[in-house]
Amino acid sequence: MATAVPAASLPLPCRASSSSPAAAARRPRSPSLRKRHCVITPLAAACSPAPPPQLDNEEEGSGRRQVLLAGAAAAAAFISRPNPAAFAAEAKKGFLPVVDKKAGYSFLYPFGWEEVAVQGQDKVYKDVIEPLESVSINSIPTSKEDIRDLGPPDKVAEALIKKVLAPPTQKTKLIEAKENDVDGRAYYTFEFTAQAPNYTRHALGAIVIANGKFYTLTTGANERRWEKMKDRLHTVVDSFKIENRI
Repeated sequence: MATAVPAASLPLPCRASSSSPAAAARRPRSPSLRKRHCVITPLAAACSPAPPPQLDNEEEGSGRRQVLLAGAAAAAAFISRPNPAAFAAEAKKGFLPVVDKKAGYSFLYPFGWEEVAVQGQDKVYKDVIEPLESVSINSIPTSKEDIRDLGPPDKVAEALIKKVLAPPTQKTKLIEAKENDVDGRAYYTFEFTAQAPNYTRHALGAIVIANGKFYTLTTGANERRWEKMKDRLHTVVDSFKIENRI
């Protein structure tokens, strides 16, 4: 790529000097530096790329973030999925995909979260600055074939929260639980809070039975950041999908 060079810095041709006044009188008057400057400047501009449109700081930062997010999502989709076209409909701006064909599930998580190893969990992604902002998924074998075999959504969710998703020392509250149908399969989704001595976590969960397993996905954030994070967390839960293993 050619780089624009200020016209004033370009080396200008020099004529051989003469000490003879007559020679000086015969020598035609050279164009002034100002005129030569005007000739050189258009040439330098023609060889230089057009300057980018000027953006204010907020627009420039937003543009850079969009480029980074798009690039990261495209790279992740290419690596995680052998057929990028098949995954195009599942991609969402600001999120990265997790596709585990062997375990039989897929979901999205916010760009910027990092994968961490947690004992007893299949996968965990979290924000390293706000550790309560995370998503985890786990699966255990079951002889049941449908989540509805365990009972209604509120009863199943409340039992799972108290016995598995929150320590006994935390005070929990089930806010909502409902049944959703996705591709003919029943999912239970629910919202709850878990109060510890120094913080309260506001969380969402999704559970389903398929492939001989009981799958549980949970995501959440500190209560103080719930209003800011809730839309992204709902996107995570809504993206959770079970696929029949081949």
